[in-house]
Amino acid sequence: MSEPQGALLVGSVNYDDAETTFRTAASVLGGRLRRIPDGEVGRRFHWIMFQPDVLGQAEGIERVGDEPIPFGAGLDARPLRIAEGVDAVTITLPPLGYADAAAESYRVFTRLRDAGVIPGGVRFQVSLPTPVAVVSSFFSGEDRAAIEPVYARTLLAELDAIVAVIPPDELAIQWDVASELGIIERASGYGKLMDAWWSDDPFDGLVSRLAALVDAVPTGVEVGVHLCYGDAGERHFIEPTDAGTLVRFANAVIAASARDLGWLHLPAPLDRDDEAYFAPLAELTPVSELYLGLVHREDGVEGARRRIAAAAAVVPAFGVATECGIGRAPAGSTEGILRTHAEVAAAW
Repeated sequence: MSEPQGALLVGSVNYDDAETTFRTAASVLGGRLRRIPDGEVGRRFHWIMFQPDVLGQAEGIERVGDEPIPFGAGLDARPLRIAEGVDAVTITLPPLGYADAAAESYRVFTRLRDAGVIPGGVRFQVSLPTPVAVVSSFFSGEDRAAIEPVYARTLLAELDAIVAVIPPDELAIQWDVASELGIIERASGYGKLMDAWWSDDPFDGLVSRLAALVDAVPTGVEVGVHLCYGDAGERHFIEPTDAGTLVRFANAVIAASARDLGWLHLPAPLDRDDEAYFAPLAELTPVSELYLGLVHREDGVEGARRRIAAAAAVVPAFGVATECGIGRAPAGSTEGILRTHAEVAAAW
């Protein structure tokens, strides 16, 4: 069995500030990382759950329900709707928060890089959700089709703002793709059926949407895709039978995209250390960097090595990662998770 090479931090890291994330990741993982995220600190700790509070400020969008639904970090998890009589095309959404957070964290990143804490050549990674994720999670009914193009334009404006302040050769953009897998699998995610809102084939619609996002990242900026089966309370919205759907979707997106992926991340569930789960990877279109999310805090190095052995029987080269971000991992477990990456993977 060949040793995996390289590690990817998917996004969120359970630290309170970006500087701690940068310093710890650089110290523990060193030359295994080609890019480092800021850990999605603050209100971004639980992926997109801060977006309802942002979007609810827009004129023409209302919260559903009279009482807030408390969530961590003071967030309100109530869903959203377009106000009665409002045409979605007239809605102007406020800044979504991703560009401001990236600019703030990038200043910390450059200071630490200039001080030698972060090695030169390591890129600053910004993880962004897809419009499908936000629209499917917080809107319902006919509102989804109406608000999707509005949100998509606003999100791409955030991308433009990020690119405007971070040099292309220092930036890496990752598209976080979870809800799409639920729609493809027809999962009952978190209490409701995960379905599409367009009349065309759901799979084709998801492929074209994600390929367009990949192509929206300017040349010179790295772009990667993180596929995921959800992470609410460290549980998936559906347990995949194998990596087949992941491979089918990834292959279709790669074929539909005009530019190459810098990296692709695929999850590996905790209870799957059998070759059968990884067997579909034999059909995966080659990418520059493949990362398998086979590091789990529950079984550490031993479990990671079992899954590495099963995957290595199918795919010749890959790096390691967790299935999803570790921002919601139990307090005190973060450094141990990072050290597991370091123990099972070689540096570049």
